[in-house]
Amino acid sequence: MPGAGSTRARYRRILRFAGWNLSVTWWYELFLPRIGLARLAERSRSKRMQRFARRFHALAVDLGGLMIKVGQFMSSRLDVLPPEITAELAGLQDEVPAVPFDAIRALAEAELGMPLARAFASVDEVPIAAASLGQAHRARLGPVDAAETGLDSVVVKVQRPGIDEIVAVDLAALRKVAGWLSHVRLVSDRVNTHALVEEFAQTSLEEIDYVHEAVNAERFAADFADDDRVGVPTVVWERSTRRVLTLEDVTAVKITDAAALVEAGIDPAEVAPVFAAVMFDQLFTNGFFHADPHPGNIFVTPLERSGSEADASTARPWKLTFIDFGMMGEVPAGTRSGLRKLLIAAASRDGKGLIDAVRDVGVLLPSADTGELERAMTQLFARFGGMGFAELREVDPREFREFAEQFGEVVRSLPFQLPEHFLLIIRAMSLTSGVCSALNPEFNLWDSIEPYATKLIRDERGNVVQDVAQQALEVAGLAWRLPKRLDAVITRVEQGDLAVVSPSLERRIVRLERSSRRTVAAILFSGLLVAGAVLRVGRRNPPATAHRRASVRAGRPALRGRRSSAG
Repeated sequence: MPGAGSTRARYRRILRFAGWNLSVTWWYELFLPRIGLARLAERSRSKRMQRFARRFHALAVDLGGLMIKVGQFMSSRLDVLPPEITAELAGLQDEVPAVPFDAIRALAEAELGMPLARAFASVDEVPIAAASLGQAHRARLGPVDAAETGLDSVVVKVQRPGIDEIVAVDLAALRKVAGWLSHVRLVSDRVNTHALVEEFAQTSLEEIDYVHEAVNAERFAADFADDDRVGVPTVVWERSTRRVLTLEDVTAVKITDAAALVEAGIDPAEVAPVFAAVMFDQLFTNGFFHADPHPGNIFVTPLERSGSEADASTARPWKLTFIDFGMMGEVPAGTRSGLRKLLIAAASRDGKGLIDAVRDVGVLLPSADTGELERAMTQLFARFGGMGFAELREVDPREFREFAEQFGEVVRSLPFQLPEHFLLIIRAMSLTSGVCSALNPEFNLWDSIEPYATKLIRDERGNVVQDVAQQALEVAGLAWRLPKRLDAVITRVEQGDLAVVSPSLERRIVRLERSSRRTVAAILFSGLLVAGAVLRVGRRNPPATAHRRASVRAGRPALRGRRSSAG
């Protein structure tokens, strides 16, 4: 366990890193432009990003704990962060050093109340995975447990010794950094950094409770019990406690291992839309979703089929197997309804519908005057709607800058807020987008959104419980716009109102560009260091597992296994 001296040193090291990078960002992105040296800041920006990423990479690997989770999140934001950062941190989740097995053995035996040789027939001392909060070892159940559960090979997940103290220190440091950022007006006007860190703290403490993770796994499995696209490992409750979790071994092909997928006869490009659809179902239909779907937490499992099944069926010969359910999110019914409207509006390129949906979700305050923003969204859809990331990379950057110059001030002037649990949704979707792009560089998210939005429209048409008349009216309009997107006449009319009225456009563009740089610079470090994995874990537990959680905590685990669909 870490001593008092080492925890103080850890705390100071995190603060020194944060303080230094905040100072560098202030100097280059705020001060130099004020004295007419903006070009100097622009020329050095790429190298500064690379230096920051390398230093954070080294810090995260050395310290572990919550710093790894922050780095993992940054590496996934291919759609937001520059490649200088995402490329450097891409392999971070696979670089966590393992804990010596003797320390793992001691903790596991103390938790289980018996020697490992008695708890399992065998345990592999070499870990198959080492994460920031724990590590996993392959094992085999004893004859009695194997007969009762129907399982043989399992994975034993054991917490890192002393992780409670490490998490406490990291959270204290993040709270301090949040205090610093709260004094930066451009940050504090948009984000309650203290609230974000407290939400992160709550989730981190729940994530190191493996009983909580086991309950999440069974709830997730119940949601997809009749879905042949998804597999979930079985929980072995007899060998699980707060710090030790035993699960069915479902190890298969890592979802982004293109070479292994091809070798198994699976086209990576076919995996991407299925993965996107499964994540959509979690977010927009089930309301209970995997909030950490990075490549290390998802396998593609080939399915064994008999000759007759293979000949008679055209079903996919594989499924997606999810693991690691410590980080789960729950979307309240009201938010889920708003998200469904948002998805439908985005698919139908409906600027006004999109703004209405954003208002329903709670991101935009009701008092906001959104007329010009609606016109901006209409123009955005007309120019860039339907493009995948690969196509967007081919667009002249000057087009994006022109749009930002025209409407940046409009967006900044609106009273936005970040609703509770919304960052978790953004995290899940950004990871989904990153995985799909890795599977297929030409993947176009619109190709998955549009059929899913059509399905949502059909579902909404059949909804006679909530606001039937209003829903029917909205859905009818959306259903008409979806296949046709925006009628050409309406497009021309709406775009005709898009001009930015200004007596001196040139001066305004210069001012907007300078203001935009300041905004990005001021919030950059907060986005990188604080908003990495801000989560809210679902609290509702399925009735079928409640008695098991109680019995585990009481020291009387209830043994009940079932054959997993993970194969």
